[in-house]
Amino acid sequence: MTSTVALVEHAPAVSITLPEALGRALAAGDIVDAAPDPYTPGRWSLRARSKVGAVSVTVPGVAEPVTVRITSKVPVARLFFLIGYSLDPKKGQRDGMVDVAEHPELLPALAHSVERQVDRALRQGLLQGYRETEESALVVRGRVREAEQIRRRFGATLPVEVAYDEFTTDVAENRILRTAVERLLRLPGVPRDVRRRLLHQRARLADVTAIVRGRCVPDWHPTRLNSRYHQALHLARLVLDGSSVEHAPGGLRIDGFLFDMNKLFEDFVTVALRDAFRGTGHTARLQDPHHLDLAASIRMRPDFVLYGADGSPCGVVDAKYKAEKRHGFPDADLYQMLAYCTALGLPEGHLVYAKGNAPHAAHQVRHAGIVIHQHALDLDQEPAGLLADIEKVADRLVNT
Repeated sequence: MTSTVALVEHAPAVSITLPEALGRALAAGDIVDAAPDPYTPGRWSLRARSKVGAVSVTVPGVAEPVTVRITSKVPVARLFFLIGYSLDPKKGQRDGMVDVAEHPELLPALAHSVERQVDRALRQGLLQGYRETEESALVVRGRVREAEQIRRRFGATLPVEVAYDEFTTDVAENRILRTAVERLLRLPGVPRDVRRRLLHQRARLADVTAIVRGRCVPDWHPTRLNSRYHQALHLARLVLDGSSVEHAPGGLRIDGFLFDMNKLFEDFVTVALRDAFRGTGHTARLQDPHHLDLAASIRMRPDFVLYGADGSPCGVVDAKYKAEKRHGFPDADLYQMLAYCTALGLPEGHLVYAKGNAPHAAHQVRHAGIVIHQHALDLDQEPAGLLADIEKVADRLVNT
């Protein structure tokens, strides 16, 4: 049996020997497409979709876990440009501020980047702030929670149920960093030198409480006081959103980090377009809810809707990471955009793909007077070229 399975997103399927329980777990999960080989018992056909990263799958009765690594077709440096720009286009991420060093795969590069950003955030010491604390105490501190005191300790003098604001390092920002470091240390494929540095960062955050898995990640708000934490917090939240542990019946355990390229591409395109229209008098809204029918029973959420100064829609864009059709763009996307244009009362709509079979195409819909544009972004080019292509899409959005 293979202990490590290496796949490439949207690449042809590979045939691998796997235990029956593992093959069925992968087939039932949302990690890869998996199907048993009809001609060779014990072999499974695996094909990666749009999720990239690494997961460790533990199967009862198998001595060691099996690691599934999915590599993106997009170079890691370019991938981190897309990630950085989507998270915060104002902070210089667009010119490669996220350092991926020499790591050619997503997870090692992400772990390295998070560790470097955490180290930078903590150089001046841990951030401190006030946190509301509720506890049972032998002395009165802050205010007495009278209702809780009566409910829990009716007639008793001590202990006292109190609430107070404590000045501490155990604040939301530090808790998010601590939890992200803990998650990375449990993931497969983190290089030994990066793991050693992550252990050092965990020691620096030893007095901070990690977020219990399953609990909501606490909110934090960017301020002047926590500005040195911003980059680390953006990347840490990415780790927390993409990492997961799942337990299936029979003791099966899946632990890892997966990043959806569909969402990454959509986030980059929409954020970059919104940034392109900043200061122009237009208003851009992402995932803006609308309805196709008059009864408002058929909901739709275009990725990007542009509004003019009068508040009426003047442009609509949908981002599609991969075109499945061999000789052109998928027809279903055209039907979807036609619905958007019809509901919003727009004469033109725009579909943006990651690369594709043609740089630009325009289709005029019969009897409708609607033109649907299809654009393709080459993700292999330098960041300046990508942003220039986004500017071209933005120009077409208002000048065609």
